[in-house]
Amino acid sequence: MPNGMVVLGEPMPGVESVAFDFMLPTGVAWMPPGCCGASNVLSEWVFRGAGPRDSRMLGDALDGLGVQRSTSIGSSHVYLGGALESSNLFQALALYSDVILNPHLSDEQFEMARQLIIEELKSLDDEPRQRVALELRKRFYPDPLGRSTVGELEDLGNLTAQKAREISRSYLYVPQILFSVAGKYDFDAVCRQLEGLFGGHRGKPPSPWEKASRGPCYTHIPHDGAQVHIGLMTGTARFVDEEYYNARMAVSVLSGSMSSRLFTEVREKRGLCYAIGAKYHSLKEAAGILCYAGTTPDKAQETLDVIVGEFDRLAEGISAEEMARAKIGLKSSVILQSESSASRAGSIGSDYYMLARVRSLDEIKERIEATSVESVLGFLRSHPFKDYTVVTIGPKEVRVG
Repeated sequence: MPNGMVVLGEPMPGVESVAFDFMLPTGVAWMPPGCCGASNVLSEWVFRGAGPRDSRMLGDALDGLGVQRSTSIGSSHVYLGGALESSNLFQALALYSDVILNPHLSDEQFEMARQLIIEELKSLDDEPRQRVALELRKRFYPDPLGRSTVGELEDLGNLTAQKAREISRSYLYVPQILFSVAGKYDFDAVCRQLEGLFGGHRGKPPSPWEKASRGPCYTHIPHDGAQVHIGLMTGTARFVDEEYYNARMAVSVLSGSMSSRLFTEVREKRGLCYAIGAKYHSLKEAAGILCYAGTTPDKAQETLDVIVGEFDRLAEGISAEEMARAKIGLKSSVILQSESSASRAGSIGSDYYMLARVRSLDEIKERIEATSVESVLGFLRSHPFKDYTVVTIGPKEVRVG
């Protein structure tokens, strides 16, 4: 649009629903030092009264339109989205514009929002699998890219309503908002409405962040319990790199199914753990493969050693059967996403932010199909897994390296 805000749309014939996402440039990496968790608090606070409606009235208005709300926090963006019956899109976007541009941000509602996020953070003590992933990303990615998307307890405790309001005014730069919509909608009508709602807002862009050093290669977090939770991460091709699809195929061979390398070798053959899996994780600036295993203290060291061994052994050879299963798994996930308007709205927004263009579903499937055993092995040999970052939570430490 004239003010710089980008609007993306993908029609989905045959559906009566529509989904949308506002990608706000207020992710955790943008937050000032000592304010980790402010993005999360703001994403909750803005829905507690906006425009002419108080918190109860705003909630009732959204519920009355049948909006299934979604909120998530990332390194670069806060995602405020919704899915609903297509005829109610116009009213929903008007409500969301108030949430983004005219939130009440009252002191009373701030404390309620802050406490909710603090309780969410404290609940991670009972969710060690989620906690180990957060702690791992904090150390694998250079600060501020890996900051916890939930927040830090000390920072949340020190956050004030006044400071959060200052952050909201300083870091929400409308020309950097990405808006994506998928499903049944009128694109020209959506653009006209958003131009009327957001067109006059410009502001001053926030200063870009500066990357600092990465965390230690091994961290142990003592925790009473019967299990040791192991998180491991190593670098790989980014989403924006030409080798991205080869990296994704390598992860699928490692952990794409119940016949994958990690599940078979670590869990089934050796009985070392009760849960194991690896997934691809990418920011615009860096990417890694994140692996999790839950095991008992007496098996923790062997579990880690075997996992690293399987990562290293992957470059030695991949069978045609493994490659075929990996392709089917990845293409199936693409097909499933293509049937969800919410998934497509999120995907096209992410594509544009990362690549400055949107990939079609056919392109994605073709790129997956174009990979081969030779291309994946070539990638693994030229980009060997190394420099592992490891985090363990539990009663016993392990040796790394």
